[in-house]
Amino acid sequence: MVPSFPHRASGHPGTAKECGETLVLRMPGARSPEACAADAAVGQCLMQSPVITYAIGDIHGCADLLDRLLALIADHADGRERKLVFLGDYIDRGPDSAGVLHTLSRLQWAEPAHVTCLMGNHERMLLDGLGTPEDAEHWLSSGGEATLAAFGAREPMDLPRDILDWIEALPTLHGDARRWYVHAGLRPGRTAEETDAHDRLWIRGPFLEGDHDFARHVVHGHTPQRSGVPERRPFRTNLDTAAVYGGALTAGVFTDEGGPPQRFLQVRAE
Repeated sequence: MVPSFPHRASGHPGTAKECGETLVLRMPGARSPEACAADAAVGQCLMQSPVITYAIGDIHGCADLLDRLLALIADHADGRERKLVFLGDYIDRGPDSAGVLHTLSRLQWAEPAHVTCLMGNHERMLLDGLGTPEDAEHWLSSGGEATLAAFGAREPMDLPRDILDWIEALPTLHGDARRWYVHAGLRPGRTAEETDAHDRLWIRGPFLEGDHDFARHVVHGHTPQRSGVPERRPFRTNLDTAAVYGGALTAGVFTDEGGPPQRFLQVRAE
């Protein structure tokens, strides 16, 4: 069972229609009858889908946003079977990486068949930082100092062993019948399985330039959208909406009816 988290009220002006803390992204302007009918069809699709998958973008130590988004997801699922896929970059830069890792690791241990946590490049940098002083300095200068502070640690090796073991075991790719889930992206010209771990964690340019069909819709993060709006392309969706930079923490809502998201759930800093 997913732990219960406090559902805190918030309000944010802009071009999004707000439903509590759910931001259902809209284009500005009046809603046409056709658009309203499409929204109704999406709602019906979500109601009929036997399993809903929620994919969550880069968290970067924003434990409060994570708690609120999980509460929002629980409200949205409303007792229906759901799966959670976290796209990596749980640590660094934000104030409470310890809280994020505690929440995610407990969720995955409690529901291994329903919760998937992928590795991000920041988790990889932390693990590399255990090896050499040069790699440790690279991690610390990329936001790792905030992670050490959250754990009350002085050095990477001072971090809890069970947390390090959990991070080391994280996969870099997850797939279902309709989608590939990965932190950064996939290498054009290669299949998802052929793309190496480095590209899955770090790639930008070749993957982001143009539209590349990998046979399934690709759900990823890694490249922050400072607008706070998810990037939706024909063959991929980017859910990194810059939570740690004052944007939003976003969950894409997916069903077995198609690859792209049916809608998005978001929370923003209060």
